[in-house]
Amino acid sequence: MNFILRTTSLLWLLLLAALGSTTFASCGSDSQTQTAGQTATDSSEVTTVAGPQLLLDSMAFIKAFQAEPKFTAQLLPARRFYRERGFRLGWFKDHKPVERVKTLQDIIAKAGNEGLNPKDYQIKDISQMLAELEKVQSDSVRRNTLERQADIALTGTYMKWANDYYRGIANPHDKKDTSWMVKPNKIKLNKALFTFLGERKSRYNYYEFAPLHPEYDQLKQALATYRAQERAGGWPTLPATLNLKPGAASPAVAALRKRLLDSVGGADASTPAPAAAKLGAPAVAAPNAQVYDPELVQAVKLFQQDAGLKPTGIVSGETLKQLNVPIGSRIDQLILNMERWRWLPKKFEPDYLLVNIPEYTLHVIEADKEVFNMRVIVGKVLHETPVFSDKMEYVVLAPYWNVPFSIIANELRSKLVANPNYLDRLDMEVVKGYGRKATAVNPASVDWANVTQSTFKYTLRRRPGPKNDLGDVKFIFPNSNDIYLHDTPHDELFSQSNRSFSHGCVRVSEPIKLATYLLRNRPEWDQATILDTIAKHREKYITLKKKLPVYLVYFTAWADAAGHPHFRDDIYGLDKKLAREYFD
Repeated sequence: MNFILRTTSLLWLLLLAALGSTTFASCGSDSQTQTAGQTATDSSEVTTVAGPQLLLDSMAFIKAFQAEPKFTAQLLPARRFYRERGFRLGWFKDHKPVERVKTLQDIIAKAGNEGLNPKDYQIKDISQMLAELEKVQSDSVRRNTLERQADIALTGTYMKWANDYYRGIANPHDKKDTSWMVKPNKIKLNKALFTFLGERKSRYNYYEFAPLHPEYDQLKQALATYRAQERAGGWPTLPATLNLKPGAASPAVAALRKRLLDSVGGADASTPAPAAAKLGAPAVAAPNAQVYDPELVQAVKLFQQDAGLKPTGIVSGETLKQLNVPIGSRIDQLILNMERWRWLPKKFEPDYLLVNIPEYTLHVIEADKEVFNMRVIVGKVLHETPVFSDKMEYVVLAPYWNVPFSIIANELRSKLVANPNYLDRLDMEVVKGYGRKATAVNPASVDWANVTQSTFKYTLRRRPGPKNDLGDVKFIFPNSNDIYLHDTPHDELFSQSNRSFSHGCVRVSEPIKLATYLLRNRPEWDQATILDTIAKHREKYITLKKKLPVYLVYFTAWADAAGHPHFRDDIYGLDKKLAREYFD
């Protein structure tokens, strides 16, 4: 009998021990600590933390997080953070705040450098909480209560800051905004916090809050320069009627000189003053301060290049308009484009194509470096080129152009009703089916007067050749927008500064160069073979050996490695839309 009692008692003790190790692990009594050697559940990534650690009550943590509106949105990653560490406190060791507490406070104090508002992250008075903790160290109950409250406040503050810094304040993916459909930055804030606290290693430098992209950091440098210029008084406004040519004299020259050569950092607060001297301009001021001298002409040409304008050196029209953009507007423009970099994937693939729509430029990137770029034509207003990403799969030589039904209805219907054979003049044909299986249809058999998009069961297409709207080459990355890159017979349009002329697709200025590059890993398709195939006017699809990522993005400002900024017009009004959300 005694043996049975002893055995039963032992079983009860073992059961209680097991329950204590599981049930009470998330409880918040003041006696709860975790000692050295106990690690978070993700033991492959999180190292041990020496010293006793208080534990949080999981339900109390949730209630505390939900009680602060600015923390609520980040409840999920915060829960994951604490759950992965067995609900140990993250910001205290041996009842003392870890060094990263001060780091976080310093970062928040400098939030303005990132185009963010420090007040948005001063949600809890962390300094006051830490000062109160120092006063109650001898009262373990009060100390432990405050320590838990401070830990939750620090985690909430970090999550709010890190979300805005890494993902953006106005991230379109959070609102399912279809105006920006580039694949998103999939940062895991709970993992980032482990890295920040030094408990996990990562390829991304979350430890020092380094930006994910160097392009962001370059814009940040430009922002600092422009704010210095703003503190120095900004720049003068030039007369709205100014029309200044090299060698001419005008009272406005002094203001122009101050605007470009005497500003902080040099021309336009971005082109260093010595840059003009490198172009052969004299290093001394002109004898007559009102003369538009060579040094100032060179500064204007540099400014025009940075604005995407022809470097004529003439100050009038669009050049004058860009010179008179207020410095506050330029600062906002830099901040908005820093925000857009937060929306992009944490890292691009080594090889990809990037079309910056406001820049009217295609950039070809290989092994993380630009190998060449070319001018492009993008969609005009009301036919905007969408912002999205996908993967290129095909190069099409001597392509057909399938005519959109909107063009049939709005431009061709009346002519085809009067004369169906009008299609011959346009080198067009009506076909049934697709690809090689397509068969010709007599255009006279179509009821052009009454046909609708739903009842038109055919394809109207223009044959390959010199009249084809797609030119000699088409580059396909299948997508729901039906957008692709292509050649054009209208090469004269590439000489324009503003190149928004298309119906949405992107026309490239050097299609043969691009096709040759994309097919460089297929020796049977060298440039001579490509040109011979095009000359036959027979459509030919060529599959790329490896799908190539394509990004169509919208940046109206960017900077080089020295923080030298470039600006473009907000052609689709997306800056205005973002500004209302970001700044308001």
